[in-house]
Amino acid sequence: MAIIDWPEGERPREKLLTQGSSALSDAELLAIFLRVGVVGKSAVDLARELLQVFGSLNGIFAASLEQISQIKGMGSSKYVQLQAIFEMSRRALAEEMQARDVMNSPQQVRDFLSLKLGGLPREVFLVIFLDAQNRVLAHEEMFAGTLTQTSVHPREIVKRALYYNAGAVILAHNHPSGVAEPSRADEMITAQLKTALDLVDVRVLDHFVVAGNTTLSFAERGLL
Repeated sequence: MAIIDWPEGERPREKLLTQGSSALSDAELLAIFLRVGVVGKSAVDLARELLQVFGSLNGIFAASLEQISQIKGMGSSKYVQLQAIFEMSRRALAEEMQARDVMNSPQQVRDFLSLKLGGLPREVFLVIFLDAQNRVLAHEEMFAGTLTQTSVHPREIVKRALYYNAGAVILAHNHPSGVAEPSRADEMITAQLKTALDLVDVRVLDHFVVAGNTTLSFAERGLL
């Protein structure tokens, strides 16, 4: 059944207008973006198929053009639109973080990191550089690949912290495996970076491990 034939209160667009965007499921929100389905499938059915194939919204955003194009009804136009929406979301969160003390809005940091790192197929180590009031100065992907003590270089992070005249940093990296639990190597890297940054009076406020939509905080675990 086409969405236009659904009861008005169940149609995603009308539901959003009457109940707000938070009332919609991931599939319903995605269906509004898709606008139309394909023969035999409504936009909601197509959205559900995408979520089933890629596992989550982050998984959809992280998919390549080739992977997206494997789904009937999807192609380069939808892929470009998805990437634009994803990047706008990340930039909007980054703008919000820059305007306030990040320690007063920890969920925004988690949301940003989840969008930035959650769907990546390889490990990436990211650093958020903060001023003395814990406002964001910049964020950079510093290292990529298999992260070990030998591949994450403290001197490079110290150099960038001094470049930005940072007063503090937040460290983050992802686990493509989908398991956010920190490894022993993660703990050793964190301790090494904390020692190096202490020498230049730069505080390490936290280290987040991101796995899909899950973010684990070292500070909350008492690992800093």
